[in-house]
Amino acid sequence: MSNASAIFKTCVQAIQRGELIEREGSNDKEFHFQNWFKRRLESVELNFDSPGRNSYPDFRLVRFAEGFELKGLAYPGREADYDCNSQVPCGEHNGRQVYYVFGRYPVKPDGNRYPVLDLVLCHGSFLNADNTYVHKNKSFRGFGSYGDILVRDRKMYVAPTPFALAEGTAHRRTLIVPEGHAVDADLMDVGTLTRREVDKMVVAYSFDLRTNELATTQVANPNAGREHVFKAYRVADDPVDAVTLRARQRVLAGLGAADAALEDDED
Repeated sequence: MSNASAIFKTCVQAIQRGELIEREGSNDKEFHFQNWFKRRLESVELNFDSPGRNSYPDFRLVRFAEGFELKGLAYPGREADYDCNSQVPCGEHNGRQVYYVFGRYPVKPDGNRYPVLDLVLCHGSFLNADNTYVHKNKSFRGFGSYGDILVRDRKMYVAPTPFALAEGTAHRRTLIVPEGHAVDADLMDVGTLTRREVDKMVVAYSFDLRTNELATTQVANPNAGREHVFKAYRVADDPVDAVTLRARQRVLAGLGAADAALEDDED
């Protein structure tokens, strides 16, 4: 049994009713969308653990092995990718099925109450099929003229959003789950999306402190060519235009432009 369908429909109904995001002030840059989603969970009377800083996923159901990670995106703005902080997206974590909830809202609202413009609730495996990677930060001491400076390898992951991966998600409300995943019968099927694993995968990287060059090590992917099939759904009274997967090269081109913009901001 999955609660994803019921939670998705509750979110859509709230958007249709005009239930607004409410931020505490202009400095609230993280929790306003989470608070909006929290009210949706409360409305379907599901017990959950409230989010805390650095917890993953943000909301964990108590009686069901499911969790929901929230990603609010200002629009127009950065929408091709998002920062994962220290957790690579995945479809299962600590025995829980993980779903991601992406909601876009106005980048410059005229107040502290504003709408959810569009929404995608997707299973984490749509973003990344590997559930085995375990994130760890490492460090070493010995850098610098006197050999006593600590260098921390503190990884940051940046993953594509469903808005970059799939056509038909912008300005709509869409549920994306693996094929065969149980969904409510009243949801409409609006697309089949097949993601295919790459031939080679990165297993290591190194950084040259003299040249500031980053190098990666790739090996053959044992699952090369494996297809992961997903279905897209909408509620019965929403538009039925199709959701389709963008070509890989087109996605990478868009992400490359986003990477360049991100590097310019960091400079």
